[in-house]
Amino acid sequence: MAASKKDRWSQDVTEGSDSLDLDDGVFTLDDPAEIARSLQRSAESSDRRKSSPYASAMSMLTFYMNRAGDQLPAERRDVLDEAKQELRRLYGRD
Repeated sequence: MAASKKDRWSQDVTEGSDSLDLDDGVFTLDDPAEIARSLQRSAESSDRRKSSPYASAMSMLTFYMNRAGDQLPAERRDVLDEAKQELRRLYGRD
């Protein structure tokens, strides 16, 4: 059974958000620094974002983690939490 449009809204946000055009598979990368750099590049090159590059990058990462919820394995959550720390470092907010 196909998911309804209502069930896919988070995918629509990720793919068509006004904030960023993400690199394919960015959230599946194993290196937190690589995830952070990819988000930074996407945020800084976007001409559609409505907030600062830092806020846009962090928002997209947080959005992904929140949508995954309990389905996100602990070790994956740890990698993404480290990517948040790396984003803070990249933007001098650590």
